Amino acid sequence: MQEFLISVRPDLQSAREAWLKMLATERRLSPLSVEAYERDTRQFFQFLTGHLGGPAGITDVKTLRPADLRAFLAFRRANGAGARTLGRSLAGVRSFLGFLERRGLANAAGAAALRAPRQPKSLPKPLTASDALRVVSNEEQLAEEPWIAARNVAVLILLYGSGLRISEALGLTGADLAGPADTVLRVTGKGGKTRLVPVLPVTLQAVAEYRRLCPYTIDSQAPLFRGARGGPLNPAIVQREMRRLRSALNLPDTATPHALRHSFATHLLGRGGDLRTIQELLGHASLSTTQIYTGVDTARLLDIYEAAHPRA
Repeated sequence: MQEFLISVRPDLQSAREAWLKMLATERRLSPLSVEAYERDTRQFFQFLTGHLGGPAGITDVKTLRPADLRAFLAFRRANGAGARTLGRSLAGVRSFLGFLERRGLANAAGAAALRAPRQPKSLPKPLTASDALRVVSNEEQLAEEPWIAARNVAVLILLYGSGLRISEALGLTGADLAGPADTVLRVTGKGGKTRLVPVLPVTLQAVAEYRRLCPYTIDSQAPLFRGARGGPLNPAIVQREMRRLRSALNLPDTATPHALRHSFATHLLGRGGDLRTIQELLGHASLSTTQIYTGVDTARLLDIYEAAHPRA
C-alpha cells in the first residue's frame, strides 16, 4: 500500500479514503466489496501515473475524458483482464467519480457515457434427457398431497414439454388447457410478445389429472395453478420443489425450473430441430439469443467424443 501512496497526490488519496469509508459505513457494503472497490481504484490510479507521467490529483481526474477511460480499459485488457473484470473495474471508477461529482470535485458524465465491455454469455445448463424425464415423472414427486404432486408434475412438464418460462406457466388461467383439443397454447411472454407453442398429449394428461384432483374451483378467468391455500401458485414454491427433487435425484445445482426450458431447446436442437423454429417456440426476439444453444450442443458432442474416442 505504501508504494501506492506515492503514486497519487494527497488530495486524491484523501478523497478516496473518504469514499471507501462511506461505502463501508453509510452504504454498508461487505468487506469483500469494499476491498474490490479499493483494488479497482488503486489499479486505475496506477494506470493514471503512467498515462499522465506523474502522480494524479483531483485536478487531473476532473479533466479526464472518455478516451482516457477507454485507455484504462485497454491497459487492463492488455494485462489479461476479461470482460467481467473490466466491467467491474469500470463500475468502481464510476462510483468513485460519482462520489467526487456530488462534492463538486469532478465530472462523472464521461464515465457514465462510456459503455461497459460486452459480457460473454454463459452457456445454459440443460439437464440430460433422462434426468429431465425423471424430474417431470409423477413417481418422483415428494409432495404428500396427491393434488399438489399432480400440480407440480403439470407445471414442470409444461416447462420441459413446451419450453415455457415459469412466469408463463403460472400465468395460465382456467380457460387454458381445458380439454384434449387444446393442443396449441397461446402464450404471452417478455415484452408482451405472443407466440403459439404445441402441447404434448402427456402434458394435457398431466393438467387434466391436476384439474381432477385440485380441491379448488378453477374458473376460466382465475389462475390455473393454485397454492396450497387456493391462491395463485408462487414461483418460489416451484423453485423449492425443484430443490427437493435435486436432492432426491442427486442432480446438480444447475437443475432449476428454468433449466427445463433450456433442456427443451437443447434436446430439440440435438434431435434435428432448426434454430428458426426453436426461436419461435421460445419466443426469442433475436435469433442470436437462440444460437447460444448451438454452443451447448457442440459442447455436449465434444464431451461424448472425448469420452468415447480411444485417442481423445
